[in-house]
Amino acid sequence: MESDRREMLARAGVLAGAALAGCTGRSVDDVLGGRSNGEVLGSDLERETPDIPKNALETLVRGNTAFALDCFQTLVDASPSQNLLVSPYSVSLAMAMVWAGARGRTERQIKETLRYQLDQDELHPAFNALDRRLEEQPGASDTDATPFQLSVVNAIWGQTEYPFRESYLDRLARNYGAGLRTLDFSSHPDRSRTRINEWVSDQTNGTIEQLFEKESITAATRIVLANAVYFKADWKHPFSADATEDGPFTALDGTTSTVPMMSQTAQFPAAEIDGHRLIELPYAGGGVGLVVVLPAEGAFESFERSLDPGRLETFIKRLESVSAAITLPRFTDESQVGLKRTLSALGMASAFDANEADFSGMVDSENADPPPIDDVVHKTHIAVDEEGTEASAATGVTMPVSAPAREFELTVDRPFLYAIRERTTGTVLFLGRVVDAGAAQ
Repeated sequence: MESDRREMLARAGVLAGAALAGCTGRSVDDVLGGRSNGEVLGSDLERETPDIPKNALETLVRGNTAFALDCFQTLVDASPSQNLLVSPYSVSLAMAMVWAGARGRTERQIKETLRYQLDQDELHPAFNALDRRLEEQPGASDTDATPFQLSVVNAIWGQTEYPFRESYLDRLARNYGAGLRTLDFSSHPDRSRTRINEWVSDQTNGTIEQLFEKESITAATRIVLANAVYFKADWKHPFSADATEDGPFTALDGTTSTVPMMSQTAQFPAAEIDGHRLIELPYAGGGVGLVVVLPAEGAFESFERSLDPGRLETFIKRLESVSAAITLPRFTDESQVGLKRTLSALGMASAFDANEADFSGMVDSENADPPPIDDVVHKTHIAVDEEGTEASAATGVTMPVSAPAREFELTVDRPFLYAIRERTTGTVLFLGRVVDAGAAQ
């Protein structure tokens, strides 16, 4: 992985629509470098520093993990023979911004589908607190290593003179640090799309150049909420490039390919349960790790299907420090999925139905009809090499007028699951599967 790519490991752009999305962080002016993007409107409230109970944060993370596994399994069912990567944290944040403007049946369905277990007054401050917690990671003791970094930035673009509710803008400002900047979607939809895509590309160092394809933003677009998450990390224990050798990897369909396999032996948290083996490779700073799960031979699909938050937590709790030899494919992967069918199947169909969608908390319904969601597009990228990990994600929600050491050895030469998780809160930032390493080169 080139050094310039390492400078911007990942940013997840979460966009909502004509696209809705969101998360917290710096101001629009910070990330646009003073570039003019229309008149600044909306709330002038400052982002709050919430003081929330510990159990509220735990409840939020538990619900996010449940949604992550629901969404992941539904996507696997749709494409069972393909590699996959999603950022459930990105999607959960995007939909939280959407949920802030939902009412009635739409509000209830989004809450149930996304597994939000807090009400509106509790959930948004909890996301605010979680974002701040994720950014407060310890630095690396090794000055040559790059510690884990996660920063989140928001921008909101809205149609000029569209009747947004002040209470909605206040909620976004207080909890997601986002003000509203106007664009003329009605007269210049493609120019507006280009400007927003440029912002996404800037925030992802060119990793995600075009979240919104041609004609995805139209004259009917009324609001775009944009979020960028920056992720960067080197391994706490880097792999030596000299130790990387070509080796076989057996794909889910039984075919074998030759791929570069990284190897090292060090102290890692690891465990074996009923023939299923897992290991956690910490990043510099120690606050975040890559969990690799190698199900027992012949049991990948049944294990993947049976994985739920309780079983995942059980496996994580069984990790203990051991002297472990790890052999892992060097891999890259990109995924692009439409989540409209997935989210509808999971229970929030009314949000996509023009006759049933209720986003009256976002827009003054006496002066304009609040639009339904048109689609939810999710793009991801990951690169794992000897130095560390690069990962990025973008989500677009378009809306028209819308213990003792022991020996342990793990050779990952067949389909495996992986997750990038923040270790203190248990937040799953990325979740993926590699069923064909040959296709991931």
